[in-house]
Amino acid sequence: MQRVLLATLPGLLVLLWLYAWGPLLNLLLAASGALAMEALVLFLRRRPLQPALSDGSALVSATLLALALPPYCPWWLPLSAAASAVLLGKQVYGGVGQNPFNPAMLGYALALLCFPQAMTHWPAPHALDLLGGLQQVFGLGGNPPPDAWAQATALDSLRINKSLTVDELFAGNPAFGHFGGRGTEWVNLGFLAGGLFLLQQRVIGWQAPVGMLGSLLLISLLCWNGSGSDSHGSPLFHLLSGASMLGAFFIVTEPVSGPKAAKARLLFGVGVGLLTYLIRTWGGYPDGLAFAVLLMNLAVPALERLSSEKPLERPS
Repeated sequence: MQRVLLATLPGLLVLLWLYAWGPLLNLLLAASGALAMEALVLFLRRRPLQPALSDGSALVSATLLALALPPYCPWWLPLSAAASAVLLGKQVYGGVGQNPFNPAMLGYALALLCFPQAMTHWPAPHALDLLGGLQQVFGLGGNPPPDAWAQATALDSLRINKSLTVDELFAGNPAFGHFGGRGTEWVNLGFLAGGLFLLQQRVIGWQAPVGMLGSLLLISLLCWNGSGSDSHGSPLFHLLSGASMLGAFFIVTEPVSGPKAAKARLLFGVGVGLLTYLIRTWGGYPDGLAFAVLLMNLAVPALERLSSEKPLERPS
């Protein structure tokens, strides 16, 4: 757990450079909500608070969730999302080691379904200082309207685009950077660096990240039709936009809700990559990672059976 948290630092530092205090506020609020809910449920179940509160599982889920939430979202959003992740993603199934769904992605999906407007207000990089950010987070007086500082993400802008070419979007839309979303391409490179650290430390296996990134690369390449107005984006655009690298190295590698067998982990990653692209391109949400992971969580038993090397016994 400590090495996973350490591996998030490169991506977090880039987020802090882009959005100043926003990601840190998300982290503090989400960690508070997750630990408070963990303590409350343990108290109600008459279970000891330790070592459950100090094992790091709730903190890791809260951190991954906070990194995926829009900076400077209302204070109650990371609190409620993290509390829901712990309660509905872990404790209702008996606690750590027994959750069939990824807690962080379950909390994110619930927040997106319940509060879609708050979940889509991403600030432009370097748009708010600490005072303006606190006004947004805690609803203090003098708030500017969301359109004054928020903007659609590159994935969302490309999905709803009907007239401009991709080259025109990159040239004139402030949400687009050099290859992916403005700023998010560097965030993805930061999480890639952290993911490589986890691979080097053998904290995670290579199968799920390679499966997800490989399938996302392949399907975006097959469906790429150049830079026309009906283009779905290049493979590099999809790899460096949204939460691609965070998902590949920190989400699909979650050991409890994911498969155990190596072949099953590879297939799990492939499924997440394909579903992420399909939801991004033809779904109603700009980044389909959370729903892709939750759908593939449902398929884990089938993937484990498919990957089993033992022959199926025929009924006598």
